[in-house]
Amino acid sequence: MEVIWKDRKRTLFGLPLSFTTYTLTKNKLLIDTGFLNKHQEEIMLYRILDLSLERKLSQRIFGLGTIHCCSSDKTTPEYDIVNIKDSENVKEILSREIIRERRENRVGSRELMTDADDDGDYHN
Repeated sequence: MEVIWKDRKRTLFGLPLSFTTYTLTKNKLLIDTGFLNKHQEEIMLYRILDLSLERKLSQRIFGLGTIHCCSSDKTTPEYDIVNIKDSENVKEILSREIIRERRENRVGSRELMTDADDDGDYHN
């Protein structure tokens, strides 16, 4: 699994003193949390629908930012990549990889917006 980007959630003064790590690979974003009880969330890149970047004053002072992601993933429809360094560049890398992954898998945004109900019928 080729890692494109990896970082930790940063806390006080921009130091990586957290047990939350973010890993971007060619086709997925992994969010690992916890120390004793570990949890890993996996989001396929082609499922990410929208990205936004927030940089509060306190984050800008330490060169941090938070990327908000909206996805078509059922278990994680919205999530934040919190307090990461070089957030503007990371958002651009993530956006580029999402587009590449959609093209590679031939997935259009219309396909991601359809919902299947329990009997398997799709609705727009």
